[in-house]
Amino acid sequence: MLQNKTIVVAGGDLRQAQLARLLREHNRVYTIGLEKAEGLEDTFAETAALKQEPVPPDYIILPVPAGSDEDTVNTPFSGKRLPMEDLLELAGPDTLVLGGKLSEGLRQKLEARKLAWADYLQREELAVLNAIPTAEGTVQIAMEELPSTIFGLQALVIGYGRIGRVLCRMLRGLGAHVTAAARKYADLAWIEADGCTPVHTGRMEEALKDSQLIVNTAPAMLLNEQLLKGVPKSCLLIDLASKPGGIDFNTANRLGLKAIWALSLPGKVAPLTAGRIIFDTIQNIAAERGEGHGTDEAGLCNDRQLLHL
Repeated sequence: MLQNKTIVVAGGDLRQAQLARLLREHNRVYTIGLEKAEGLEDTFAETAALKQEPVPPDYIILPVPAGSDEDTVNTPFSGKRLPMEDLLELAGPDTLVLGGKLSEGLRQKLEARKLAWADYLQREELAVLNAIPTAEGTVQIAMEELPSTIFGLQALVIGYGRIGRVLCRMLRGLGAHVTAAARKYADLAWIEADGCTPVHTGRMEEALKDSQLIVNTAPAMLLNEQLLKGVPKSCLLIDLASKPGGIDFNTANRLGLKAIWALSLPGKVAPLTAGRIIFDTIQNIAAERGEGHGTDEAGLCNDRQLLHL
């Protein structure tokens, strides 16, 4: 457990606000760009004031995504623009910068300043646990948008990674008939072993024609015009893939299909849980650096194995 550290939590949404609440139980926490978040009033700070502190912070924690671009911190809970450079000027040689979806440009800025950094969104434990609120949020959207129950529904899930696996289990648990598409033969075997109907992503035409719900989790443009022409008009399509996504939305709209691009679901449907997942992941990073204890028994590793210096 991180204790007695000085931590700056900058920008973000309710996930970042929850992270700040959890961290301040045992640390000195300052928040920047979270003025609209409730219960953190005693942590609000400005970069100009923090620059006057005699000792740099031990941690600077950026949100998911870290920035709207490489020059500006993502601050949906603030009416103020927060330049990334202003924030990074707070860092000292021993400050660790953490964030989610760090752009190549931002990584270059950090390396130019010789700052240690880590992208917590790349951690496997976070990715696995984040799949749960993502899948739950997808089911919630389906329940709200479809005129029928999940029970008895013909569902197609494209991609059998972390999110695809969890989502298939949830849909099956609610009584849906689930087909899952993957390109790797090992994944197709797991789909069958998990009680779903497997189909190769290169041969989805028949599965598409019978679907009432299609959820894409694959980070590739698979549902192009040719395939979308075979999707029933009554079918609901949900894309969970990051930009550029896996559905041709322009074509879907032209064909009269209802398609929803559902990004960042953990922060929207379960921000408290998502904030706790980030908190636990940061504890694990700290444990691997020899600072406190993480949520598992993982041994310590050299900073250069974990971080980019």
